[in-house]
Amino acid sequence: MKYKFAAAAFTAAMLVAVGLAACAKPAPGGGAAREAAPAARLPQPTRAAPKENAMNKNVSGKTAAAGAAAFAAPLALAPAEGREYAVLAGGCFWCLEAVYEQVPGVSSVVSGYTGGAARRPSYEEVSSGATGHAEAVAIAFDPAVVSYDELLGYFWKIHDPTTKDRQGADVGTQYRSAIYYVGEAQRLAAEASMAREAGHWASPIVTELKPAGDFWVAEAYHQDFYRNNPNYGYCAVVIAPKLKKAGF
Repeated sequence: MKYKFAAAAFTAAMLVAVGLAACAKPAPGGGAAREAAPAARLPQPTRAAPKENAMNKNVSGKTAAAGAAAFAAPLALAPAEGREYAVLAGGCFWCLEAVYEQVPGVSSVVSGYTGGAARRPSYEEVSSGATGHAEAVAIAFDPAVVSYDELLGYFWKIHDPTTKDRQGADVGTQYRSAIYYVGEAQRLAAEASMAREAGHWASPIVTELKPAGDFWVAEAYHQDFYRNNPNYGYCAVVIAPKLKKAGF
């Protein structure tokens, strides 16, 4: 779902967010309230990409070097010596990519689409909700440096796993929370992580847990989006606070 805000509306939203940050609902039973999820405390600027002529042209080498081959077939997720893949969806893939690129032991993060049946979906098709895909990231990591469980720790920290098909102003099945496990070990680790995390939220976790399927690399301008466009409204207001929350 896309929103268009005038400059005045955007400023007003920021002021409203400051007030929201100071308001926390008490936890059931009168206990201490859990900190509000980041999306609930932030103003909600448009998720639409900047016009091409306004974007930083330093397009990621992830897809530029591979050319058309990067888009023609699904990304291979098979483990290799010193490398495994984690596939996660938790709202806008720009957000997840920006955080996981900072994690020691992560060698690359690719934004893309997974969880749907259609082959080679475009951003516009996925955004319509018609293909069934989620915006997701494929994280290549060295398990000797960072564990899968540690990667899931960041996942729970930077998104709200209790809001179905929604993260803040990003609404639709393409923004669902999901863990796509690569192998049985990841499935077991994800189940255990989800069970531990459940006690930290007042509402039930709605994160999907499914085996990884075809992962289609997103268009080149989506790759390294925060790194290439840090001053873009969505990046400055939504992604930067997530990075801070993750400790980067």
